Amino acid sequence: MIEFLGLRMRFAGNVIWFVLGGWYTSLIWVVGAFLFAISIIGLPLTRAAIEMAKMSAWPFGKEVVHIRDLDRKSASARTVATGGIGFVANVVWACTFGILLFIAYLVAGILCCLTIIGIPFGLQSFKLAGISFWPVGRRVVTLETAKLLRAELAADTLEKYRKK
Repeated sequence: MIEFLGLRMRFAGNVIWFVLGGWYTSLIWVVGAFLFAISIIGLPLTRAAIEMAKMSAWPFGKEVVHIRDLDRKSASARTVATGGIGFVANVVWACTFGILLFIAYLVAGILCCLTIIGIPFGLQSFKLAGISFWPVGRRVVTLETAKLLRAELAADTLEKYRKK
């Protein structure tokens, strides 16, 4: 019963978010994705921007995790090279659309937190502001998936400490 109520609250929060401006910030992500898709070198940004557009439209019940936490790939020549390319892509994004989105989310978060009812929406805005600068290498997952992933990573870290 409680889980069903939580899903209904997420749905209601997502609908209110979308109607009151989520569509606008999601549209900024999509425009950024389209503009970077025109150039071949911008394709890593396109994938990341599409992921974040989904999150920006419907943020309740979702979390952003790093791709290396999901795929569990260790450092290799390929992952280091893609990490370097991702770093450059993130810098380009931060200097173009990242600053615009950061400011939009920050202002929205402050305005939402002025009322008690708006605090959950403000917290979502701040969460999105944090990822708006550095989207490449991130994936949007459900809260349940993120919780399981954090538990696995914590168990691995604990195991490493015990082996020392």
